[in-house]
Amino acid sequence: MTKESKEEIDIMQILKRDGESIQKDTISFLQKEPDSKLKEMMLDYPLRGGKHLRSVLALETCKAFGGNPRKMKNISIALELFQHWILIHDDIEDYSEERRGKPALHHIYGMPLANNTGDALHIKMWEVLYQNRKLIGDELTFKVMDEFIKMMDRCVKGQSMELEWVHEKRWDISEEDYYKMCKGKTTGYTFITPFRLGAIIAGVKEVKLKPFFDIGDDIGLAFQIEDDILNLVGEKDKYGKEIAGDIYEGKRTLMLIHLVKNASNDERKKITEIMNKEREDKTEKEVEYVLSLMQKYGSIDYAKEKALFFAKRARKNFDKHYAFMKDSEAKRFIDGLFDFVINREM
Repeated sequence: MTKESKEEIDIMQILKRDGESIQKDTISFLQKEPDSKLKEMMLDYPLRGGKHLRSVLALETCKAFGGNPRKMKNISIALELFQHWILIHDDIEDYSEERRGKPALHHIYGMPLANNTGDALHIKMWEVLYQNRKLIGDELTFKVMDEFIKMMDRCVKGQSMELEWVHEKRWDISEEDYYKMCKGKTTGYTFITPFRLGAIIAGVKEVKLKPFFDIGDDIGLAFQIEDDILNLVGEKDKYGKEIAGDIYEGKRTLMLIHLVKNASNDERKKITEIMNKEREDKTEKEVEYVLSLMQKYGSIDYAKEKALFFAKRARKNFDKHYAFMKDSEAKRFIDGLFDFVINREM
């Protein structure tokens, strides 16, 4: 067994252990609502499960810094609720077909009800964060809320960049543009904010948290690139979302940017014609054509190399700046993430 596979197994075990507990807490929190159709819809995505990566990272970071994990309960629930409401809205914005192996919420209940459910979960997120006053005091509660505000502001701006590119049919997107979008849309709420939240509750000083902005951006880039790769070549049962959905949705992924740059003029013209079509107007044959050109020009392999580069740089800087952290299961969990993000299958 290689070091990488051992670390991945450990990561999955901790994600399952902590994630199931956090999922149970999240569902219990929502179950307090009076029975209604809205409650049924709010529980839909939480009941589907997931990796719980963000909430588990926050919890394990708190433990890695010697903090009290019991003080993370409401924050863990809030991170889960954030993930659920933003995914509901994301699925609507992207016209996604599936989420975690089942039809996206708007395909079950329609867009108006699904959108309102996302809004309701957003409100519940703030409610559980406000309840932190009894658990961690006013000062830390408002500090945590400030982290959530910054996380959401960053995330929505990154999402807007991506949606604008598709809406405006832009093809002058560079690799750096893609990285900037990912740093807004993905890296903050997936790695930087969970790490900061766990550390803040553990009492870590801000000066020791600053290096993780760059580290979190790098591991987040590796995570997003790998997610985009899995969207094209992953196994549907493991990935939990529609394969090649990014092509149907017209997303400007790193692979697509590389392909447009390297394809012939005729190929580039055909690619942009296909990608500029609305989702429902694209045929399976057209999607397969774009995917075959990515294989032809090595666009997927190129993206894999980039993901590996960012993951390695993140690990190097983490080892440099956080060598003071004592060895523990929680510390090893964080260490294992640098391999997990590029070796995962879901």
